[in-house]
Amino acid sequence: MSDERFGSLILRREGGRASIVIDRPGKKNAIDEAAWRAFTDVAAAIAADPEVAVVVVRGAGGAFSAGADIGEFVTLAEADEARRDAFADAVRDGEEAVASIPQPTIALIDGACVGGGCQIALACDMRIAGATARFGVTPAKLGIVYPVASTRRLVTAVGPSAAKELLFTGRLIDAETAAAIGLVDRAVRPERLEAEVDELAAAIAANSRYSLAAAKRTVDALGDPEPDLAALEALWRGGFSGEDLAEGARAFLDKRPPRFTWRRARGPQPAS
Repeated sequence: MSDERFGSLILRREGGRASIVIDRPGKKNAIDEAAWRAFTDVAAAIAADPEVAVVVVRGAGGAFSAGADIGEFVTLAEADEARRDAFADAVRDGEEAVASIPQPTIALIDGACVGGGCQIALACDMRIAGATARFGVTPAKLGIVYPVASTRRLVTAVGPSAAKELLFTGRLIDAETAAAIGLVDRAVRPERLEAEVDELAAAIAANSRYSLAAAKRTVDALGDPEPDLAALEALWRGGFSGEDLAEGARAFLDKRPPRFTWRRARGPQPAS
């Protein structure tokens, strides 16, 4: 296991799994501007590592993230337009960096997951929550507006009506309710949270990197109004000429687990 620190974020690597840990437990992992910027650097480091098959995003100290660092909003309200734009760019870029990580991402959610914390969780591919987790989308309580991309992800996850209720009321909901409306994929007993995520991450990491990267690109692209179907077709066809297909087919016939060797540094490669 190796740890690398990017400000208040920790990038932890262990075998084929990487973890992004939001590490501001004294502030319930509130995400300040520096942390939003750090997400861009951490995501780039993960994308460049051919050994990483799956990524877990989590918080330190029993909370995912209580949201934005409200202390920054006080000074932001009195700042000039250029300063406010720089902050908005940092938030947008940090969230999109997480969403653009080419490997599958899992949010491990314990404790508070509010505001900006929900932004990061929704930018992940899957969300697993402990039963004691609490969720909220609270910009209306602060006089601000949830980002467009974040709102789109929220609507995609829970539907327009549930998204409006969360945004209009700013109320907190429990993990069971979050699972029922689709904000998280499932809620589990707190003592099972780590094991559930470990099992899911291990099941993903055992599979072909090519298949994982291509599947994520395809699913994400199909959510666009006009996906590049030719590029997606090339991803599909590319698998037939890959070393992973040869190994996967042999392993199936030999009745043994496959030992996939494809990495993004070698072809065939999903187009970027």
